[in-house]
Amino acid sequence: MTPARRLPTRMVAKVWGRDHLPAPFAAPEGERIGEIWFEPPPELPQVLVKYLFTSEKLSVQVHPSDMQALPGEAGKEECWLVLDADPDARLAIGFEREVGSAEIEAAAQDGTIEGLLTWHSARAGDLFYLPAGTVHAIGPGLSLVEVQQNSDTTFRLYDYGRPRELHLERGLAVAQGVPYAEEHRGSVAARGQALIDGPHFRLDRVEGAPDAATHAAFAGALLALPLVGAVVSRDGAARAGAGECLYAGSLASLDFSGAEVTLLVRAGQVRAA
Repeated sequence: MTPARRLPTRMVAKVWGRDHLPAPFAAPEGERIGEIWFEPPPELPQVLVKYLFTSEKLSVQVHPSDMQALPGEAGKEECWLVLDADPDARLAIGFEREVGSAEIEAAAQDGTIEGLLTWHSARAGDLFYLPAGTVHAIGPGLSLVEVQQNSDTTFRLYDYGRPRELHLERGLAVAQGVPYAEEHRGSVAARGQALIDGPHFRLDRVEGAPDAATHAAFAGALLALPLVGAVVSRDGAARAGAGECLYAGSLASLDFSGAEVTLLVRAGQVRAA
């Protein structure tokens, strides 16, 4: 079995990012960091875990499913766990009512698409799962953990006049013009430990050491993302603290005696149609 190891960290500058990041992170001088993500290991290439920090609205966008992606692309489903939020922080997910492609296109072109979307209040501990085809945008004042399929296939529908490419034709082909399903929204308080158990990834939030049920659910390769405290490999060769991420071939190979709160991520169990 491949030994546990800490994953390389990549800081990504974004126009909507922040000059000052919450501890334990620090933005390089003069850079607005929007994403901090961990290079997916070759043993677990299906999932990508990242932190997001926003000071401005992100583009209104949508992602395709695996079935809708073109050759060389990958579909993208994702979830957001809110770590911290300004009092007025919001996330746009889904539409206020059912809308057709022509109405979405017209609203994307004239800038009124924001008014068609449902803006959900966001607080620490809130959880949002976004199936492929869900039109969405992240507002300012948020710190999130995002777990997603390892894909960069993003179609921007509207970007507030920023000089970046839009992808209306591709985006309209996959966008679902419907309200956001309540079943996809939750919270740490309501869902407890098992936050997401979807076709492409599973996400758990563990306080202290994992119990027997968690060991059974995470039988193979996984990522451990400590939020408070540290996780160490039992051989002592690898350690990850808050703001870092550890790859392990098995949950049993990790020591959680120094961990208070840890996110665990593994690939899902996708079945062929």
